[in-house]
Formats: sequence, structure tokens, C-alpha cells
Amino acid sequence: MSYFAAVKNMMPSTLTSFLICASSQTDTGGEHGVTEQVAVIFGLLLLAAAVLAICNRWKLPFTVLLVVIGLMLALISKQVPAFRVLGEYKISSDVILFVFLPTLVFESAYNLEIRQLQKNLLPVLMLAIPGLLLSTLIIGGIVALLTDIPLAAALLLGSILSATDPVAVIALFKQLGAPKRLTVLVEGESLFNDATSIVVAGILLSVATEGFSGEAALQGVGEFFVVFFGGIFVGMLLGWVFGQLLQRVRANSDIEISLTMVLAYGSFLIAEHFLHVSGVMATLVAGLMMGSWGRTKISPEVGGFMHHFWEYMAFVCNALIFLLVGLSVDLSDLYNAIGVLVVVLVSMQISRAVVIFGLMPLTGRFSQTVSKAYQVVMDWGGLRGAIALAIVLYLPDNFPYKSQFTAVVMGAVLFTLIVQATAIGPLVRKLGLDQLSAADKLARIEGQMMAKNNALQRIPELQAGGFFSYQIARQLRDRISGEVDQLASERESLRSIELTTDEERAVVYLRCFGLERKLYFDMFTKRHLSEQVYRDLAFSLELCTESMRYQGNLPKATIYDPKRQAIRQLVTLWMQRFPLTRRWASRIGVARTSGEYRRAWGRYQGCEQVLAHLDIVAKQEDRSVVEEVRRRYQAWQSSAKSRIDAVAEQFPEFVQVMQQQLGERLVSQAQREVIQRENIAGTIPDGIADEIIQGLQKHVGELDAKTLNAQLHVDPRELLRKVPFFAQTPSEEFDRVATKLREHTMPSGQDIICEGQAGDSLFLIARGVVRVVKDVDGVSKQLNTLVAGQFFGELALLLRAPRSATCRAVTPCALYELRRVDLDAVRSACPAIQQSLEEVAQERYGRDRTDLESPS
Repeated sequence: MSYFAAVKNMMPSTLTSFLICASSQTDTGGEHGVTEQVAVIFGLLLLAAAVLAICNRWKLPFTVLLVVIGLMLALISKQVPAFRVLGEYKISSDVILFVFLPTLVFESAYNLEIRQLQKNLLPVLMLAIPGLLLSTLIIGGIVALLTDIPLAAALLLGSILSATDPVAVIALFKQLGAPKRLTVLVEGESLFNDATSIVVAGILLSVATEGFSGEAALQGVGEFFVVFFGGIFVGMLLGWVFGQLLQRVRANSDIEISLTMVLAYGSFLIAEHFLHVSGVMATLVAGLMMGSWGRTKISPEVGGFMHHFWEYMAFVCNALIFLLVGLSVDLSDLYNAIGVLVVVLVSMQISRAVVIFGLMPLTGRFSQTVSKAYQVVMDWGGLRGAIALAIVLYLPDNFPYKSQFTAVVMGAVLFTLIVQATAIGPLVRKLGLDQLSAADKLARIEGQMMAKNNALQRIPELQAGGFFSYQIARQLRDRISGEVDQLASERESLRSIELTTDEERAVVYLRCFGLERKLYFDMFTKRHLSEQVYRDLAFSLELCTESMRYQGNLPKATIYDPKRQAIRQLVTLWMQRFPLTRRWASRIGVARTSGEYRRAWGRYQGCEQVLAHLDIVAKQEDRSVVEEVRRRYQAWQSSAKSRIDAVAEQFPEFVQVMQQQLGERLVSQAQREVIQRENIAGTIPDGIADEIIQGLQKHVGELDAKTLNAQLHVDPRELLRKVPFFAQTPSEEFDRVATKLREHTMPSGQDIICEGQAGDSLFLIARGVVRVVKDVDGVSKQLNTLVAGQFFGELALLLRAPRSATCRAVTPCALYELRRVDLDAVRSACPAIQQSLEEVAQERYGRDRTDLESPS
């Protein structure tokens, strides 16, 4: 049972609980009480908006200022009767957990770059799970050693205070332009250790109240896995269900946003309240699914609005939480707990330092290392926030240390927000992380120059009407021209003094990546690229940009990561072994082939764009650097073209359908632009324009809804005639065989059968090229290359022998599988087929015995 279900069975499930039950002391029995609380909530939102404007203007930490203002309002409420209602307005654990937390977790997961998370999953989990457990032991051990709190209760306190809040640090990283990987590490750690902290706190609460025993320890470990992974399962299931629902809705923001909101709150409540597993993990996994796979189900017209909606929801929740934290502080309770609080603060700093400086070097074995300077920022930036408050407020009233723990946790949260968060800025400056590299300085100068040159080109437009003063126009032109000349001088000075050849190379690459990114976004907005392909290409550019900016080189792999492809191959092969998942495996293969073509087509267009404009974007750079970049892009373009040609050769139907869809999208987009323009001009009424646009959207949606299987469908009756022993088969027998075949589509590089596996089927190659290889003393030796019309796997089928070689798709392949159970029925009706199979099997077996066994 989850922590919160164990503490409290009945929980609020609607936003009304926030408006009506957030205060335990305010009168809520009448209309005046509800009105008062609604006024307080929206007054706090107005205040938060004003605070945000001040923070943006003066570069102040938003959450810190909110807490400080909350403290000031709490003091004012005790002195000014008009503000007394604020003093009575206390933060509620129910509100944090069932109103604020689902929104914050879902928004963070939805906007977290899933590919970055996948690349850094092991480091994130190491910080979130072993790191949190280590932090719990250190804090609990020190508190138990230096205070009168028993060890079990001290460990509970340690688990509560080990959950981190990344809001302030993430905002700072974005301001500094820190590597995206670092942001993912911090945010991913916080998301996963929130769930871990809640589960561990529930287990330790039982130990603290019921005592420790070996049986209880084993039960606690088992409960941890059930609650943690049970939440993952619930999140995956609900994410998939709501993704299917979203796929059936086209361009309706009201329905699509409502579905995601129901998913965020529903996953938390179903998991936490009804199934007693981790609600945080359920919402987290549901958000990750919606932010990755689910984005392809959301209409492109709604995607941008969806992003802004959840960002605003997170702003509202964060603003109210931190204002209410300040309002809820009782300074007298903090003073009474000052001794324990000092011990807790010291133990928190020690535990955080051990986790960061002890575990972060280990994460470098799985991915790129994090510099010591950023490790220091991560250490000091381990703030505590809403999760810690929610857990401690949810402790049962009969727990003997509840009041003391509440004061201590509140004090720890305040210290991290007011002291640590405020000091992060000076710490960053001390470490020199705010200093721009020479390449970034050059980018800033050239950005300013482009903006000012564009302004110069626009000045004649002011004079075109004949009513603008020539003198003012000349003054503007002279001033901006002087500023451009000054920037040009700074640029040349920077080039000659600070910019090295490697930095100059990085500058050229970064400009090219920017040009590519603009093209991909434009293609996506015009629906030339699907959401998934656009995100794949954008992520590839993001990896290249980060690697070039911070390491000075290009990554080894971005889109076509060999490790990920190997894992996918293993999963597909495993799925093909079971009848229930075999159809899904075929669909996955089709989707991969389709995605490979679309990505290659997009990348080809991007390389074409860069090569056409390379001399313009890099006209000031060293020619040897420019030629090096040109050769790299030409190689990328050639690789993309090879992939396009391979798919086009094997699947001309797919290419034809894709080109037709592209043409239809271009036509629809052109019509839509005209209708929208005429609607704005007033020549077409709103109702008519909406009707026409909805019709165009429906038409494009129908194009997108065409199944990949239909695009890559291969008619077996046409292709099987190319197989020698089917060529003369009578029509009736031929049709019986065709109905027994199972269709598969394999992307290039996929292992179709593996040496040593048990086999019970043969494969017919409808389209594509298959290479047969065998491991000989640790060396992969090529035996044969098979093409359309040939087959393999007959030895395992006829002789019941293990696969004697590996058959790998060289190009995307369309295959038909004939299993033993189906062959038995076919052979009895078609003796000619049986004879042909035996002859070919004997021929291959006899030929290869002197060399190597035949492929099977």
C-alpha cells in the first residue's frame, strides 16, 4: 500500500477541495467563507504575476521572492485586521498532493526531452534511487547520533528531506545556457526521487510505528517494488489508452487538452487511491508517454497551445505553493526546533555532497562526465520544496514527532529557498560559469549585426509613403550604420585575438545547425514532416549542437545509434517468437522502415539547404574550415540519399503514397493560407472560413491516418510467383499456400534469424537483400547474399535443426514466413512443393558441408 493510502483513506479528488478545504481554520460553512477564499486565491495569483514581472525585470529568483513575500504577508496579517484571513489560510497536504502535484509532475515529464532522458537514464536512476537511499541513511544517522530522535524516526525524517526541488536550479541553468544534459540530470533526478522518497517514507513510517524485524524488512523491500513498478505499469497503461483516444480527435484543442488533464489527475488518483501504488510514478510515466509517443497523437495545430497550457498550469501551482509556504511558517515553532534544525541542515549538506561527488563520477562510466563546477552547483542547488512538505504534513496525528518534524522540514525548506537559492547566482559567477566562450561572444555579435542590418533594410519602407521625415530617416540610418561598423570591428578583434581554429569550426557548424533547425521547423509547420520525424531530426541537431559547443566535436551517433538499434532488434526478434505479439512485431518493422525513409528524406533536404547557403553563412570564415564542413555535409547528404534509394527500390508503393501525401498537404496548406488571409481581410465570413478550414484539416487528417501497412503492403500472389518452386504451382494450390504466409517488414540492419536459435519456419524474400553470415572463431564470415525470390531457413524447418547461420537485412525487406505447422498442411496438398524444398535443402546442405553449414 502506498504511503498516502496507508495514512489516509479518504482523499479529495476535485479542484473544489483547494478552494474550500485549503484552510483548516477559515469558516467554510457559508457563502461568505467560500467567497473569501476565492478572493484570496485570485489575489495571490495577481500577486504572483506582479512578482514574476519584478523578477523578470531585475533578474531575481522567482520562488525565493514568493516565499519572502509570503512571510511578510504572514507578519502583516497578525497586525492588520484586513489581512487576517491570510494568516488563517494554511497550506494543506491534500491540496499539494491531489491538486498541485499531478500538474507539476505531469508538466515536467511532458516537457522533459525523452531522448535525453533515455541517454542518461542510468545516471538519473543512480542519483534518484541509490542516491536518495544514501542520503536517507546519512541524514538519519547524523540526526539519530546528535539528537534524542530514535533511529527509525530519524531515517523517516531523512527520507522526507532527501526529495529535491529543481525549480530554482533549472531556471538558473536555462539562464546560463547550461548543457541540456545537465538540466535533464537535475530534473530527472527530482522527478524520480520524488516517487522514491514517498515510497521509502511509507516503509519507514511503518518501521517507526510498528518496530523493525527481518520479516518487516523483507516485506518493506517487496512493497517498494510493488508500489514503485505498479505505478509505472498504471502510468503506461493509462498513457496508452489516452494516446489512442487522442489519435481519434483531430484539431480540437478543448477535447485534447481536457484528455491530457484527465490523464494527469486520473493516473494519480487511480494509482494512489484505488490501486495503492505510486501515484507519482503513474503520473510521471503517463507524462513521459504523452511527451514522446503521445505527441504524435496530438494534432499539430494543438501542440503549441498544449505546451503553453501546461506551462501556465505549472506556473499557477508553483506560485501558489511557495506563497502558501511563506504564509504557513510559524516562527515560534522554528525557534523551538532550532537545535534539531541546525543538525538537520548540516546533515543535509553532507548527504548532498556525498551523493553528488560520490555518485556523479560513477555516472561518467555510462555517459559523458559532468564538470566539477557544475557538480558544485548541483550540490548547492539541492533545494527542498513541496514534496517534503506534503509528506511531513501527511504524517498521522498520533505520530509522536509530527509537530517537531513539521517545524524542522518547514525550516529546512525555508533555508534552502532563501539562503541556498539566493546564493546560487554568486556561486555561479565565482565559478566562472557565466562567462561566454569566444564562439558564443561571436554568435552574440553576429546576431546583433544581423538584427541591425535588417533594421537598415526596413528604413526605406518608412519613406515609401512620402510622409516620413528624410532627416529623421537619415539620422536613424547613420546611427545604426555606426553601430554595425562598431560591431564589425569587435568581431574582427575577437577573431584575431580570441578565436582559435577549433572555435571557428564550431561557429560554422553551429550556424549550419541553426539553418537546418529553421528548415525542419518550417517543414513541420507545413506538415511536410510528421511530429515524430521532426522531433528525431531536431534531437539529432540538439546533440550535435551540445557536443560541438561544449566538447568541440561531433557525436559518434545521433539518429542511428547502434546500441539503440541493437536493442530494438532484440525486442523485435523476441516479439516474433510469440503468436500474440508477432503482428505487433510486423507493424513495428513497417514503422521503422517508414520512419527511416522519412528521416532520410528530411535530412537530405536539410543538407541540401546548408550546402546551398554555406558560402553565405560562413563568408567570413577560414576557407579550409568551410571546406571541411562542406565535405561533412556532403557525406551526410550522400548517406541520406543511399537510405532513400534503398527504400525506394524495395518499396516503390510507399514512395508513391508519400509523395502523394506530400502533394496533398502542399495543396491543403496553400488553400488554408488563402482562406485565413481572406478571413482576416473580411472578405470571407468567420463561419464559412471555419467550415472550409475544418474540411481541409479533415482531409489532411485522413491522409495521416492511412496505415503504414497499407503504404508498404506487398501482394503475395504477385511476388510468390518469383519463387522458383511456386512458379508452376496450380492456382488452387498456390492460393492455399498464400493464405498460410505471414507478412513481415524488416528495416535495414535487422537480424531476421540468429545462429543457434531454434527454428520452425522458413522465410521467403519478397523484396530486399538479405546477407547470410556465420561466426567462425569469433570472426563473422559472409556465406551468401539472397535477393527477392529466394528463401532461407528451410534446414531448420525440414531437419528440425537449430539455425546454423545469421540472416541479416541489408536493405529494408518484405518477407513472408511459412511455419512448420502451416507447412504440414501445405505439403500434403502440394507434393511438388515438398519435392522442391527437399531438393533445394539437399543441394545447399551438400554444397556447404565442405565449407560451412547452409543458412537456416
